[in-house]
Amino acid sequence: MSSSLLFYLCSLLCVALGVASVACVSLWSSRWRGGFAWDGSGLQFNWHPVLMVTGLLVLYGYGAVVYRVPLTWGQNKLPWKLLHAALMLLSLILSILGLCAVFDFHNAQKIANLYSLHSWIGITAVALFALQWAVGFAGFLLPCSPVAFRKLLKPVHVWLGGSILLLSVAACISGINEKLFFVLKGTPNGTQPYSSLPAEAVLGNSLGALIVAFGLVVLKILANVNWQRPDSRPGDTAYTVRGAGKNIQK
Repeated sequence: MSSSLLFYLCSLLCVALGVASVACVSLWSSRWRGGFAWDGSGLQFNWHPVLMVTGLLVLYGYGAVVYRVPLTWGQNKLPWKLLHAALMLLSLILSILGLCAVFDFHNAQKIANLYSLHSWIGITAVALFALQWAVGFAGFLLPCSPVAFRKLLKPVHVWLGGSILLLSVAACISGINEKLFFVLKGTPNGTQPYSSLPAEAVLGNSLGALIVAFGLVVLKILANVNWQRPDSRPGDTAYTVRGAGKNIQK
């Protein structure tokens, strides 16, 4: 099997797992948790898992692999940098909205913020993501950025990008488990305990498995040197702007 064909198969799997993860968390929040609102109630909390899975995980993963598409090789790199930055910015905005949803809910219900391991991992992931985006924009998109700074920043940017993805996966699966423990307590009103694995627990566990699989596929795509854009391999820090009759390296 050719390297390009294997790449596209992995990419299709990545897209399918991402879409399935978003569909699964949306179904969980709408069918089992009652739907959505922005009124400080539990319905507002339901935005939190949907926005975090969609933004901090799925869109982030898609944005991370956008450089790997072979059809883009040999083309001007700048448009793909802009697409990468735009996907990451949208991912960051959705993540921040997801944090706003849960903080507003906690404050309205007099619940403490940032006390669980899940919340520590999640807030760390978003904070690093915001820092990564800002520094990456300054380093790789501003024409005035020194080449020496880009050379210094690039390996850190790549390493931190993968680290944020791992933190996102950890935050999502720990949050799923935390939520299932909170809501499936086997109360007298008929709610089955988590240990009996009711349908909601099966859905939540399946969502966690999809998220782990998505993260592993994205990391596989990012780790394969043969799937890196030729002008993005170690040592390259430039992008090309095609001007009138000449190329300008920036």
